[in-house]
Amino acid sequence: MGGWAIAVHGGAGVDPNLPPHRQEQAKQLLTRCLHLGISALNSNLPAIDVVELVVRELETDPLFNSGRGSALTEKGTVEMEASIMDGTKRRCGAVSGVTTVKNPISLARLVMDKSPHSYLAFSGAEQFARQQIVDNDYFITPENVGMLKLAKEANAILFDYRIPIETCGAGAGKEKALQMNGLPISVYAPETVGCVVVDSEGACAAATSTGGLMNKMTGTYACELCGVSCTGEGEAIIRATLAREVAAVMEYKGLRLQQAVDFVIKERLDQGMAGLIAVSNTGEVAYGFNCNGMFRGCATQDGFMEVGIWE
Repeated sequence: MGGWAIAVHGGAGVDPNLPPHRQEQAKQLLTRCLHLGISALNSNLPAIDVVELVVRELETDPLFNSGRGSALTEKGTVEMEASIMDGTKRRCGAVSGVTTVKNPISLARLVMDKSPHSYLAFSGAEQFARQQIVDNDYFITPENVGMLKLAKEANAILFDYRIPIETCGAGAGKEKALQMNGLPISVYAPETVGCVVVDSEGACAAATSTGGLMNKMTGTYACELCGVSCTGEGEAIIRATLAREVAAVMEYKGLRLQQAVDFVIKERLDQGMAGLIAVSNTGEVAYGFNCNGMFRGCATQDGFMEVGIWE
């Protein structure tokens, strides 16, 4: 075994006009989450527990589009999604359409561990989550209210309220309009969060959480070989079965982890925008994206650590 490894992400498709202070906030949060995961791994916590722990931290901080930072629906509420997968036995749990669950990733874990199902949605997920329910007001922050206000004023699908309004839509899109599933959008800010871990025993796990809107959670996979968490254009990730494809080309083409990540990003996304983080059971860590940038961080047991946004 090559020791433990961990990677986290806060979304791919970063706007090039993102203010420096916003970039620094993102890096600080990713660094904090990495250190949280490193401490847990050094304490011999299993991979599945570490990915849940780290994603819970990301959900609790309102910086990215998950948990308390979730983008608001047109009605001013949240509809969140999360998934988790344990590579040891390929067990998984997922939830969607949850509105009152403080940490959707932990509800997904409960679906995996405490129910006969792999996926629950909307009222079924909420009923299952009775012990975790909080009032929807918990998720309403001045920042995500601001994002909804800008979106309504512009009649747009999605804005990132953290980018100055003059850079959104018109100025940023004159040369080449950004698209989602082939349709133009104003600013693509898909801040899904995710974590992948391989522990010192070689067990892999992956977890992903999002506040939804366009950026649906569709890319979580873990098996004996690797753990993968995707972010970006949900429809493109679905079409490519992107997370699973990393494991498939490792198994059937004999590629190493970074080679597999590079292959699927280049060959499987067509015109979609996405990124992913991954770990292997030998302690490798890798990431890749085909858009402007991706909020990400990674660390390995031998002391390597990196936090970045751009290429």
